[in-house]
Amino acid sequence: MKLRLTICLATLCLATFGVLAVLPLRDANTFPLNGNDTTLPAGTEFNEEALNRPRELFHSEAFGGKKSHLVNLGDMAFHSPTLFGGAARQAALSCGTCHVNGAGNGKLFVPGLSTRPGNFDTTSLLFNPKTYDAQINPVRIPSLRGARYLAPYGNDGRIGSLREFVRNVIVNEFAGAEPEPAILDALVAYINDIDFLPNPRIGAGGRLSPQANQSERRGETLFFRPFRNQANLSCAGCHVPTGAFVDHAQHDVGSGGLFKTPTLMNANFNGTYFHDGRYASYDEVVDHFDDYFDLGYSSQDKTDLVAYLNAVGDADRPYERDNGALRMKEVNDFSSVLLLAIPARDTAVISMVATTVGAELRELAERIPDHKNTAVDGGLDERRAARNAVKDLVLNLRRIEIAAAAGDFDKAAAEYQSFSDQTFIQVPALLKKAQAWTLFNSGVSDAHYGAMRQMLQPPNGPASDGQAR
Repeated sequence: MKLRLTICLATLCLATFGVLAVLPLRDANTFPLNGNDTTLPAGTEFNEEALNRPRELFHSEAFGGKKSHLVNLGDMAFHSPTLFGGAARQAALSCGTCHVNGAGNGKLFVPGLSTRPGNFDTTSLLFNPKTYDAQINPVRIPSLRGARYLAPYGNDGRIGSLREFVRNVIVNEFAGAEPEPAILDALVAYINDIDFLPNPRIGAGGRLSPQANQSERRGETLFFRPFRNQANLSCAGCHVPTGAFVDHAQHDVGSGGLFKTPTLMNANFNGTYFHDGRYASYDEVVDHFDDYFDLGYSSQDKTDLVAYLNAVGDADRPYERDNGALRMKEVNDFSSVLLLAIPARDTAVISMVATTVGAELRELAERIPDHKNTAVDGGLDERRAARNAVKDLVLNLRRIEIAAAAGDFDKAAAEYQSFSDQTFIQVPALLKKAQAWTLFNSGVSDAHYGAMRQMLQPPNGPASDGQAR
């Protein structure tokens, strides 16, 4: 899932159930189910239990092509906790924590920094005291799909360059060191390669396809109709259908300042809405515009406009089921950058791969319950074989890093060949055999997390808001 905030603490609780039965449990607030108990506030939520993940499409693969080395390097760096500094690095956060597979993480919630799931304050004391502005002003986490069409960047559109925007996130929002130019180039290449998901409900020029129903067509008419008191304005004037439903400009729509026009493409999966995520639905958004611009919409008008927005914001297969095969594809994509990094003797990239892919593999191992996990029955041999194979890959990566650091690049290359041989055939096969008893199975996942919640429950009853859940 590319969300690597640890779940191993609660797994450890399961493994040592007998000890917990006789020892007093610390205050549940110090053991949040999601998040790092020493770094992020209790109750931090990153949707680590999700069994479905946003589907990610790459432009370079759209017609049978392959992602370039630069895109794979950027993808790997995007999911590396080494880019950030301070609390973000301690908590093993990465760009991919907030932007899962390039989509916004609508479940992200950090107490004290978020006002609702899907937003948080990027100018806080927690992540970078140097940019703290003494205000709670959370912003919505945007999707990065189609980012190459959506300049300028930032919710207020203050940054014209995607490269500068990425640098600002790393250095100013999350206190990271100045990134190497090659890493910045790779990050931009990766983000630019993320496509919108296809939407068969939209035809040429951004107009509705023939299959649209009558309500959606009435909504499209409203979308193009000039506002009754400001004839120079219309929904389509800012959300230009022929231009990815944006106009690359900033506007004041009564939400507290000038903010850039967000795209409506795939927007059904980008909620919440407005720059700060204040609205949970299109109905609320339409009500806001009706009130602020005095549009005089009838109830039917609102229903039709919402129907149109749902049609425009739709996508074909927006989610895919998480599983071991998808995880291993990411591992192979990320580690493939070693094919050039090792001959180039680029120890910095080699170390980043070892850290990033190692974290991905450790997270994968945690999704394979071990023999001490009493919440899972059966498949012990399959689980043990898969878990051990994944852990061996972590050690393999470490040997690559050590060899490269010692200047023995021939040994590093040999270790990478061994790693690659295992990741393409052996480990995926073992994961497939163990799949039924892993956390990728809904029944196993429910039992596992249910047991964790019960053990992390405060002594006096169920957890309340803000406590571990």
